[in-house]
Amino acid sequence: MLSGTILLFSAVTLSAQSASESAPSSPVIEPVSASGGGTAAAEQPAPEQATPEQATPGHAVATNPLGQEPPGGKRVFGVLPNYRTASSDQEGSTITAKQKMTIAAKDSFDYPLAILAAAFAGLDQLTNSDPSFGQGVKGYAHRLGAWYLDESIGNMMTEGIFPSLLHQDPRYFRKGSGSIMSRTGYALSRVIITEKDGGGKQFDYSEWLGNATAVAISQTYHPDNRTAVDATEFLLEQVGTDAISQVLKEFWPDIKRKFFKKK
Repeated sequence: MLSGTILLFSAVTLSAQSASESAPSSPVIEPVSASGGGTAAAEQPAPEQATPEQATPGHAVATNPLGQEPPGGKRVFGVLPNYRTASSDQEGSTITAKQKMTIAAKDSFDYPLAILAAAFAGLDQLTNSDPSFGQGVKGYAHRLGAWYLDESIGNMMTEGIFPSLLHQDPRYFRKGSGSIMSRTGYALSRVIITEKDGGGKQFDYSEWLGNATAVAISQTYHPDNRTAVDATEFLLEQVGTDAISQVLKEFWPDIKRKFFKKK
């Protein structure tokens, strides 16, 4: 399963190497009527305006984060959902549980995910992974469904459910500058380190517990992979795939500017 992902990671690394080269209000003067004659001008400060709703200190609410285009667009190479990617200037902001679930749903049910599942199901068919599924159209359909479930359940767990329960931020905050090595290391490390709601670093429990839950669920429809060793391998594969996908998301805007800019 990892072979296709590793090839894509190698290609993007080579491509990335080529791509790098409010003022205070003035006092208001209002006329004041004077009995018996004329009017006198009196200086009177303008009434205070209501301030916009403020977040709890240390928990600044992100300004419509889901309404902003992710860095590089909605999809990496047109197929990898990119909805959880955010620019570094949004670090420290907080998104609601509903917004986390929206990001997870977009990543899980965007149509290119079905294309990726179809491709990986084809690889599994060739290597006869999950042999009890058999071959032919029926075997391929089983593998396609299993792959789609693996990806969508994993996304919902790691980007929506567990971040909401644990108050962690599921977004990948793109570094966007520095050497290729430093940016690659940063992207890979985000499956270990994540942002807490409102800022601050923390171990990425959502990534590991979310994928572990998805792996446990997957054993109900992967009849040939129900041992502890199989589960551990699948967990590491899921986390590794997420890490590599973040490297792609880190460099995709640079690659897109370099090779896919509009004429």
